[in-house]
Amino acid sequence: MPEVLDSILLSIKKLNNLPPEYLAFDNDFVMYINDAFFNLSQLGIGPSGGFRVEDENDEWDDYMDASHIRDGVKTYVGLYVRLLFDPPATSFTQQMMKEQLDEKAWRLKAAQEDLDSEEIA
Repeated sequence: MPEVLDSILLSIKKLNNLPPEYLAFDNDFVMYINDAFFNLSQLGIGPSGGFRVEDENDEWDDYMDASHIRDGVKTYVGLYVRLLFDPPATSFTQQMMKEQLDEKAWRLKAAQEDLDSEEIA
């Protein structure tokens, strides 16, 4: 079994306070993770052909090389899944999390554009 921090699915489960061996919600997590990757792909972040998680064997290195952007991606995916899987009880907290997601998406897009412009130069 992959290390929790290397596995996309297991690390997102950990961020949502579920132990790796608890499998009841794995299909939900995979669906939400893939939706987050779809959103990131639309922003130009990640592999040009998109990316899909199938199970706990898919790792962050499979998604993208280690970079400062990847840490932001982990936070984005974790927050995105948390909002769908276990939304806060209050609308105030939900709105705050949505605003955090929007800001994280904007910052990731800006960082990716900077990297892309460096590669062209």
